[in-house]
Amino acid sequence: MSINMGTSNAKQVVHIIGDGCAALSLAARADELPMHLLTVVTPDGAPETKDHIWGFWWINGLDKAAKLAKKKWHFWSIITSRGNVIMSSNRHAYHALQRSKWESDCRQLAKKHGVSFVAQSNLNDTSGAQTLDTRPPFIPTNQMFQHFIGWEITAPSGSFDSKTAVLMDFRCDQSRGIHFIYLLPFSNSKALVESTMFSPKRESDIFFETAIEVYLEEYCGVSDFSITRIEKGGIPLGRIPRVKAVNVGFGGNGGAIRPSSGYAFAFIQKQILATIQYAKSKKLQGGTLIPLVIKRPHKLIDLWMDEVFITVLRHKPETAPELFLRMANALDGDQFALFLNGEAGWKIRLKVVMAMPKLIFIKALAFLLTGRYVQIKDVDLAKPTMTRVD
Repeated sequence: MSINMGTSNAKQVVHIIGDGCAALSLAARADELPMHLLTVVTPDGAPETKDHIWGFWWINGLDKAAKLAKKKWHFWSIITSRGNVIMSSNRHAYHALQRSKWESDCRQLAKKHGVSFVAQSNLNDTSGAQTLDTRPPFIPTNQMFQHFIGWEITAPSGSFDSKTAVLMDFRCDQSRGIHFIYLLPFSNSKALVESTMFSPKRESDIFFETAIEVYLEEYCGVSDFSITRIEKGGIPLGRIPRVKAVNVGFGGNGGAIRPSSGYAFAFIQKQILATIQYAKSKKLQGGTLIPLVIKRPHKLIDLWMDEVFITVLRHKPETAPELFLRMANALDGDQFALFLNGEAGWKIRLKVVMAMPKLIFIKALAFLLTGRYVQIKDVDLAKPTMTRVD
């Protein structure tokens, strides 16, 4: 879509439907798009915004987010009943960012840069405008999800190791599928503790809440605590089919969510950076304006690897603790962060491939090619307990 105003002062009008992370992150950088006029449109009937913690590893382009982060960790761990791998990185620290703080900062910058904010019902003239749609994408039936409930708690001093974030601890009830605890210690007495499941079906709230209570008592020695904030939700895992529509999908609706992990924040920022760079590379010619181009921020090889991995998790959920532990044991902290951020080269990818049990992945690949999960004798995943500290 383009409009020709016959003047060098013309601007491409862009309406961004949705006022969440993707929309506000782009709007905050409106000053880098001098030939585009942005309007953030709050959808009619949009649910109330709920606060969340977004996690990300630092890479180039995330300096602003890192400065606004609630806390960062140079150490993080993956734990199972048979092993504990602690990774570290001086360069690629893991950060926790409060959604409300990020979006408030972005909104202020957007208004400073002349971005308009309007309710969808009050949006009158849409002729000639490009529309970017950040509303949640259509989710196919039986899609794998990352379901979670998290409690931000205050406990007695000394309850937590504030130096190490726990990304996955599988020492919890595995009877209903892939289940782990995610623990971000903001201090030795304050932490976000989440019970998380990878599954098409969401369990009841009581399942998640009980898991948090049991974990805190068994592994942190904490039974006396107060809950200061609750977060809950579900993030789709696996590749989400693109919806054929007039509007251009953007953010989660534009393929920004990492299929194998549900991480989205860093990839939304990558998507925005690529969009701005492409816009800057184009020149206004004869008053013809160029619409913004939104591309999926993932490499095809990473999408393919993720699809195979998610297929394994769907068909062999009991292998998940061992698979994640093997991946952590095969990579150092920098490599792990780069791999999860989509910044890995072939050397790192091959390390991950070589660490995995081959037969169950061959079965998953065969399923993707034929639609049938072939019967191959499963490999024995048993191996010595793995414990490593970078």
